[in-house]
Amino acid sequence: MAEVLVYVDHVDGAVRKPTLELLTLARRIGEPVAVALGAGAADTAAALAEHGAVKVLTHEATEYTDYLVVPKVDALTAAVEAVSPAAVLVPSSAEGKEIAARLALRIGSGIITDAVDLEAGDEGPVATQSVFAASFSTRTRVIKGTPVITVKPNSAAVEAAPASGEVSELAVSFGALATGTKVTARTPREATGRPELTEAAIVVSGGRGVNGAENFALIEALADSLGAAVGASRAAVDAGWYPHTNQVGQTGKSVSPQLYIASGISGAIQHRAGMQTSKTIVAINKDAEAPIFDLVDYGIVGDLFDVVPALTEEINTRKG
Repeated sequence: MAEVLVYVDHVDGAVRKPTLELLTLARRIGEPVAVALGAGAADTAAALAEHGAVKVLTHEATEYTDYLVVPKVDALTAAVEAVSPAAVLVPSSAEGKEIAARLALRIGSGIITDAVDLEAGDEGPVATQSVFAASFSTRTRVIKGTPVITVKPNSAAVEAAPASGEVSELAVSFGALATGTKVTARTPREATGRPELTEAAIVVSGGRGVNGAENFALIEALADSLGAAVGASRAAVDAGWYPHTNQVGQTGKSVSPQLYIASGISGAIQHRAGMQTSKTIVAINKDAEAPIFDLVDYGIVGDLFDVVPALTEEINTRKG
C-alpha cells in the first residue's frame, strides 16, 4: 500500500489533535508516515504510533524555532524525496497552509486547501471542500504531481489504530533561504483554560446582541459549562468587545466544531462563511427573522440575557 506523509503539529513533543485526525484520514488512502520536526520530535512517536503511523521520521534542529516556515518546507521536501508518497497531508492552520503552498511549488505539484473529508480514488486521493462561503461542496483531486492537501480541524474523528511507529532520522539539508526570516522574540499567549478556537469540539459565540464587552461574561460562562471555546462575530470584535483572535468569519477564523452556539448573531454571510460547516448549529436571537435561523439545526427565539443564563444553569445542574 502506498505511503502517505503526515506533517506533525506538536508542542515540545505533545501532538495536537488535528494531527491525530490527519492520521485517521491518511489510513483511508494508504499507510501513514509521520514527519515530526523540531524540539521534542522524538517524543511524538508513541502517540503517532498509537494512531496509525507505520513510520515516524524525525529531525531536530534549532532552525525550526529560530526561523519561519522555510526550514520545515526543506524538511518536508526531503521527506517527499525519501518516501515518494501518494499524498502529503498538513493541518489547515495559517502556518500549515503556508508550508503546504511552498511545498507544492517546490515539488511542482497541485494543492488542495481546507479539505473537510478525504477518500481513496482510482486516480488518487479525492478531497471534499466547502466553497463559496460553505454554500457548496466540491469533490477535488490533484492531477499533477504528489497531492499536497491541507485539512480543516474537526473534519474527522480521532481513531486509535496501533501501528509499528518505526522511528528513523530524516536527513535534511537546509537551503540558503532557510535563514531568511529570523524570529527575534516570542510572547506567550495568556492562557484562558479553554480549548483552541479552531480545534474545539464546541464553540459558543457572541455577536452584536451581546451589547457590550462586560456582557461577554455570559457567553464565557456558557462556554465554560460546556468545555467550549469562545468566539465572536466581526461586529463584536470591531466594537472592541472581544479580541480579534476570537473572531469567527470570513475575515477571522474558520471553525467546524461538533456544536456551534450563536448568541445575538444575525447571521450575515461574513460570519456564516466561518462556521457554516459546523455539524450542529444552535442560534439564540430575539429577532425571529434573523438570517441565522435559515442555517440552524435548532433555533431559540428569545432574549439571550434570559436564555443564556438559564441554559448555563441547566447544564451545570445536570453536570452536578
